[in-house]
Amino acid sequence: MIDVQEHIYHDDPKIGHSDARTRLKDAYYFFLGNGFISAAIQIAPAGEGSPMGLLIMNPEQLTMKRDSLTLSQESGLERTIVQIVDLSTSKTLVPSNIEAGWENKSGLPAVSLQWTVENIKVNELFFCPDNESAYIARRITITNQHDQSKKIRVTTGIPGKNIEKNVKLFPAEKITIHIKYTLNTNKNNVSINAIPETVPSGTAIDYWKNTTAVSFHHPLLDHYLNASSYQLKGVVSNAGKVDASIWQYNREWVRDHSFMGIGLTLAGHHEAAGVLLERLLTQFVSEKGDTYDSSENREPEDVELDQNGILIYALKTYALWSGDFDLIARNWPKIVKVADYPFQDTFVHKSAGLFHNCREFWERHKIFGIQDGFELMYQFFPAIGLNAIAALARILSKNGSDRWDKLADELKQSILFHPEYALVDERGFIKRRLLNGDIEEIIHPEKETGLPDVVPLMAEIEHYLNPDTSNVLPIAHRFVEPDSEIAKATMKSMAILWNQHWTDGGYGRYHASSEADSRGAWPFASLFIARAAVEMGDYEKVWKILNWLNSIPGSVSGAWFEMYGQRIAPPFAQVGITPWTWSEMIVLLIHHILGIQPEENYIRISPRLLPGVNNVEGSLPIRNNRLFLDIEVDDELSSHSLKSNVKLINTSQHEIFVPYLDEDIFIEGSIPSIKSELRN
Repeated sequence: MIDVQEHIYHDDPKIGHSDARTRLKDAYYFFLGNGFISAAIQIAPAGEGSPMGLLIMNPEQLTMKRDSLTLSQESGLERTIVQIVDLSTSKTLVPSNIEAGWENKSGLPAVSLQWTVENIKVNELFFCPDNESAYIARRITITNQHDQSKKIRVTTGIPGKNIEKNVKLFPAEKITIHIKYTLNTNKNNVSINAIPETVPSGTAIDYWKNTTAVSFHHPLLDHYLNASSYQLKGVVSNAGKVDASIWQYNREWVRDHSFMGIGLTLAGHHEAAGVLLERLLTQFVSEKGDTYDSSENREPEDVELDQNGILIYALKTYALWSGDFDLIARNWPKIVKVADYPFQDTFVHKSAGLFHNCREFWERHKIFGIQDGFELMYQFFPAIGLNAIAALARILSKNGSDRWDKLADELKQSILFHPEYALVDERGFIKRRLLNGDIEEIIHPEKETGLPDVVPLMAEIEHYLNPDTSNVLPIAHRFVEPDSEIAKATMKSMAILWNQHWTDGGYGRYHASSEADSRGAWPFASLFIARAAVEMGDYEKVWKILNWLNSIPGSVSGAWFEMYGQRIAPPFAQVGITPWTWSEMIVLLIHHILGIQPEENYIRISPRLLPGVNNVEGSLPIRNNRLFLDIEVDDELSSHSLKSNVKLINTSQHEIFVPYLDEDIFIEGSIPSIKSELRN
């Protein structure tokens, strides 16, 4: 049984400098990194914490925010700010009214800051100049906008060391100061030095040039795709290590990290995806084939059985996109164990043909009232994982593909049609059934949960399990037809999850009455619904979610907190930035909306451009080549009119099938406009 102390954290945001808090009013963060070093630029415009700050971290060591290497327990991030002293008055000018955003003028992801104080204009740029060393560059350009000369002192630093420069600026004159922050991994500290200049390396520029480069010609979608690609790559170490929620858990999950691997893959970071996924196989899967969650190996009653299928599905996605079947081949015995692990007598209910235990998708367990039963995600993800290993077996000429496909089909039949245990009813997909076939609608937590009395699960109310946003994932994966009655009913049931006990939008991850943490909206759970909504043609719902994400702190940088609500910390951890969200955004934009879907024998291209998006162009790396696209919307068309430089395998009204070839592929043409229709 899981120790309740696992849910207890002791990082009190009220202790120490306010910069140690992750959630500052209206604050947001930009994340940069190259595998050797990671950094976050804090922008806090509302007066809580430093208005700007630079946090530098060792990506191989997962830490709380207060333990970032440039954060002082006494002065927070104040030393990292650029301060300007007017030497004629001795007045210190500190940044305010900062404008921040992403920039890619040099070919590298960079964070740009602009601010003006008393006619002194400051432009700052943060970036990783290369992919081979542990340093962050900062370029500070100061312009005198006065009509007279100014003598100033420019100061910035880190705890223990400052960089200072006295300069005289004539009217309209500017100077540029280059700062280098170097991470010493052996001593786990940071040094700071002024250097003559910082020139981005050609290999780094080439690296980013070869990743996914797509424009929807829509500022919001382009921002979301670029920000997600930049930051997901930026937080993963060279060894494939990454916090499941930065500054929050300091732990890792096969589920979360498998989804990160998919996001990295679709964004064109194939090498990083391969390292991350192979690390999961070698370090987070036991010799029996069970997977770790929260960096822990579990007893059977608590193991998260969805992770087995998710990992194999992620490996298949990676291999089809990258062409790296060697990774699959050299880990084949372990992958087989992952696929077969759930088929133990411990888990298999012979009458139901389903897997059972006392854990659920969002990690509640027996102490929280979860009884032994059948979780939808613990059947659905193993089923698509079985189809995935069957496909990989055929590609690699391994035995077992027919058996795995048969097992997957049997699972699917039980999920959808079993007379007693089917995980559907008039509401569409349901979350969970008990061993006797009853739907587990309400849970009753045990007394010693270790949870605060104020969380909803501890209140003297009914604690409902349905609806749950994970129930829409079979729609997103086309496990059922998107126009089926099951899909329609499932999506309709989600309506109650929008604005539960809050008013600023977003979907809660499940019914708030059974929330074991804090009530609030979850960005990546909301993106589950957006992905399913694309498949169903409910484009207003997609825009509703995307526009909500653009309305909350984190929208400017494209780095969202795990959830938006009043976090009770301690005993819970301070809320962090969840990389899974970037992966969900990338999958939404590339797999669902752009419609690039490599399959076993061909590449399926099925674009569904949202209303308001009239053209998409760019290129994506697939295997050792690139797929180039230039597609526009034509209101006069009733079906796709796409052509290619290669012979197409097949076409239909809404999609084309392109063979895998050892050459670049070019797709251009027009698709019909989508007549949007609101579905409640």
